[in-house]
Amino acid sequence: MPSYELALMLRAMPKAELKTTLKRVANAIFDRGGLIRNIENLGMRSMPYKTSSHGLVHREANYFIFKISTPTQSMADLREEYSRDVDIIRQRVFKAAENNNSTCTLEEELLPPAYREEVQKMIEIGKTQVNPFTYKFKYNSGLDYYPFQK
Repeated sequence: MPSYELALMLRAMPKAELKTTLKRVANAIFDRGGLIRNIENLGMRSMPYKTSSHGLVHREANYFIFKISTPTQSMADLREEYSRDVDIIRQRVFKAAENNNSTCTLEEELLPPAYREEVQKMIEIGKTQVNPFTYKFKYNSGLDYYPFQK
């Protein structure tokens, strides 16, 4: 299952209502076969600009980020359900970056930069590219004269 980040802006409400809204959001994920990896509360903040949602104008919101793993087919259902929820002002879904499990040893880290493999690759790439500071304009444009004043 792919990993996603679900960013939610919930309307300003007491903690008891906030708790039931978060349970409703979590149960919708669980009902579609998803897993919640992490829930991050960014707190109550004023919004950058006033936003109208479900017939109300909002100036403050509770910000939450859910890190979830869910089947791809269920993401459209979740977006549709969250768009109908009165307590959710805005919701955005982002595909989370995959973790690269690159192994690194202490010997590789202790090497001087010039001897490291990734630095050597960057040097080879740099040798093939044109340096803009040493590149000079060629006046041979096919004209018998230079059209601009020199």
